[in-house]
Amino acid sequence: MNIEDLKEFLDRKVEQYNNPKFIESDPIQIPHLFSKKEDIEIAGFLTATIAWGKRQMIINNANKMMEIMGNSPHDFVLNHSEKELSLANTFVHRTFNGVDFQYFIKSLKNIYQNHKGLEGLFSLFPDDENNKLTIHNFKKVFFEIPHQSRTTKHVSDPMKGSASKRINMFLRWMVRQDNAGVDFGLWNDILMSKLSCPLDVHSGNVARKLGLLSRKQNDWKALEELDNNLKKLDANDPTKYDFALFGLGVFEKF
Repeated sequence: MNIEDLKEFLDRKVEQYNNPKFIESDPIQIPHLFSKKEDIEIAGFLTATIAWGKRQMIINNANKMMEIMGNSPHDFVLNHSEKELSLANTFVHRTFNGVDFQYFIKSLKNIYQNHKGLEGLFSLFPDDENNKLTIHNFKKVFFEIPHQSRTTKHVSDPMKGSASKRINMFLRWMVRQDNAGVDFGLWNDILMSKLSCPLDVHSGNVARKLGLLSRKQNDWKALEELDNNLKKLDANDPTKYDFALFGLGVFEKF
């Protein structure tokens, strides 16, 4: 396909998948349970953090996280007692366990009390072209309070080559603004044009079949290549094509 045909094809797929029906089978349904900005942010961040594996298992376990926090994530993060925090010790999602969950709650409290919340922390570098420095700095701040080394693996760092799929997915949820009702568009200080497509096995394989990606590894260099090619299709909103690539891979086995 030439670039015009490719854009027309992918735009149709975006329209097919970027609608409220998508929410029913996707982990983004968890932050959609809430209306308060900080609840949406925290629910979104925690859900994105465990977003690997089977989608229904992700959804089930993210719901368990919300239940442990009394379905009031922001209030729980700020005001939990030690006894309430200990409830998180029972949580397990693959390699993310209760130790990790308890630390995430403590770190989020530090971020909301001392760093102007998640939006404030992710908005520190307005000149950061693709959020590489932003995500790297986020990880540094996230682990600035005492922690076990095992927990650091659950926040990726693009400076070490990671495609940072889960954080980029979270940023898409928070930043993208359209009228489709899937992404939230809560944050205004990060431009949609700077967002990166959450790169995983499905989106990577589809992108290669469509000629949008040549690099074999799903790492940060591959993400930059994919971003550059998606911006040729829509410079202002390249990550809308995540819906197309993901839908083609997961639902259509493209």
